[in-house]
Order: sequence, then C-alpha cells, then structure tokens
Amino acid sequence: MKKILTKINGIPIYRNFVEDLPYNSQLKPLLNGKRKAGILSEVVFWKQVRAKRFHQLDFDRQWIIGNYIVDFYVKTLGLVIEIDGWSHNNKEIYDDVRQQYLESLGLTIFRITDFDVRNNPVVLMKDLENFIIKHYQY
Repeated sequence: MKKILTKINGIPIYRNFVEDLPYNSQLKPLLNGKRKAGILSEVVFWKQVRAKRFHQLDFDRQWIIGNYIVDFYVKTLGLVIEIDGWSHNNKEIYDDVRQQYLESLGLTIFRITDFDVRNNPVVLMKDLENFIIKHYQY
C-alpha cells in the first residue's frame, strides 16, 4: 500500500521513492561551485521550495544522479526539476539523452524555463502543483 506523502489542494500525493540511484562521486567537488554560482533562476526557485515551504516536500538542490547533476530533486517523489536557461541553447540532443537516462531510472522530469522562474513564479508554482497531482495522485 502506498503512503500518502502530502496533499495538494486536498488531493493526496503518494510517495514514489526511487531506490538505488547511481551516484558518481567524482562529481561531488563540482557541487559547491554550482551552488555558489548563484544562477538567479535557481536561487529564486530555491527560495520558494527550500525548508519544505512547498506542500511540505523536501527539495534538494544540485543533486548527483549517475553522471549528471540535476538542478533540483525531490527524493520522496522521484521527481527531477530542471531549469532551462541560456546554457541549454543548442544542447537539445544532450538534454534529450540526459532526460531519457533519468527516465530510464524511473524518475519523472519537470522542465521549466529560466524566464518563467523569474517572470511568472505564481503560474510556475501552480504548474508544478498540477504536474505533481497528475503524476503522483493515486
């Protein structure tokens, strides 16, 4: 029986923890630099979700999965949040390969744009709520 993790708009959201994810420890030295880089959209999003501010969900920032560092990860849902900004321009093939790999591990990916994080935060958070309801209600 699945465990209710939280409720969003009265709708139960169920835990979907993905176990035994691969971890490349050689990427660990890159984490502090990425976190300290202070990419505006990541900082803005982090302020909205850190410390379980978003429906009591625990978000991790800059999380290693396999040979990749994802922007945000919700372990209890198996949910990756990727913010696509200018650094993703002309990297469609890389992004597709990366997304296929993450999905092959049983993870779900929510992609958002840097523009929306900075300019449409209320709409973005509503979109995230709807995405979680769609993928994690029982």
